[in-house]
Amino acid sequence: MPVNLSAPNPATLLPVSGVKLGIAEANVRKPGRKDLLVVQLEDGARVAGVFTQNRFCAAPVVVSRQHLSTLDAHQSIRALVVNTGCANAGTGSDGLKHARETCVALAKLMGCAPSQVLPFSTGVIMEPLPVDRVIAGLPQCLADLKPANWANAAQAIMTTDTVPKAASRQFNIGDVQITVTGIAKGAGMIRPNMATMLGYVATDARVSLPLVKRAVAHAAQHSFNCITVDGDTSTNDSFILMASGKAAMPEITHADSAEYAAFRDAVTAISVELAHAIIRDGEGATKFITVRVDGGKTEDECRRVAYAIAHSPLTKTAFFASDPNLGRILAAVGYAGIDDLDADRIDLYLDDVLVAKNGGRHSGYQEADGQRVMKQAEITVRVSLNRGGASATVWTCDLSHDYVSINADYRS
Repeated sequence: MPVNLSAPNPATLLPVSGVKLGIAEANVRKPGRKDLLVVQLEDGARVAGVFTQNRFCAAPVVVSRQHLSTLDAHQSIRALVVNTGCANAGTGSDGLKHARETCVALAKLMGCAPSQVLPFSTGVIMEPLPVDRVIAGLPQCLADLKPANWANAAQAIMTTDTVPKAASRQFNIGDVQITVTGIAKGAGMIRPNMATMLGYVATDARVSLPLVKRAVAHAAQHSFNCITVDGDTSTNDSFILMASGKAAMPEITHADSAEYAAFRDAVTAISVELAHAIIRDGEGATKFITVRVDGGKTEDECRRVAYAIAHSPLTKTAFFASDPNLGRILAAVGYAGIDDLDADRIDLYLDDVLVAKNGGRHSGYQEADGQRVMKQAEITVRVSLNRGGASATVWTCDLSHDYVSINADYRS
């Protein structure tokens, strides 16, 4: 069961002007489930994305990157097509061919160029994409297109997720109300190192393309780049930001403007909410854990320490067992790769409980206090390096028996 997370109420997911979504049951891997999504954008939308840094990236990642980089000034992205059930990764030249055939087929149905379509896939790696089924499902997606289809879209991109992940909010730029709505999927193979397994955020704000690119990178760095379930970086990670430009407002063109800051912060807030949902629904998760490291010389070293803790199987299994074996956290700090780290200056807190002071067990620490915190569904670990003013936060979950079971049975 996910940790303090339930499926979103479809009524709370706000339509974004200029964006429609349609789903289909294409039988990509299993019959009787939503597994194909088309997101249609009106002409003129500004679209940018960040993608996995895994060198063994999937065919749709290669094609999407190419399409985003080669659009001319008179073209815009008109559609996204997403299939679940097959990652189309580790599929060689056939995988690229199938991803491009999908774009050609959808472009023909929509009356646009194939380069104006971005393909995405998620599911099992190294299996061929059943491209005929995907293409056959596209007319059903187009027939289903509607603005208020975000809840169904969130379901259509799920794999091992137990609940769909979606969020929506509105904010003002001047007197104009702006809408931001997004969906994401991911529960395992999560250490994005760019974004998430799959994430799509749309807004009706009018924003120049350079600032859409800037905003999606900022949002990823402060949300999806701060989560880990198991330390594995997927071959398919993709995070896309779409700005339809339909709001009645002047275009945002300056990065130092208050308008851009408001836009960037709203997109980041939605992204953080979606990233948290991924961790709360982590495969087999029973605890939602915030790891905060402060007092570092740089944000990078704080993040390295935080990830060392968040990736540690020994630490994660201790959290699952509610066992305050907290020396495992200090051990992770020690192997995080900070060469000049002074262990004698490190403080460790578990929520409000001071566990270690100056590198050793705090004289006032009682194991009963540690166990009280460890039994909670939501826990904060705070490490103070006491060597500077930088900080970083990472979100993770525990590691349970169910994680092994889920991944052992993933293809069955």
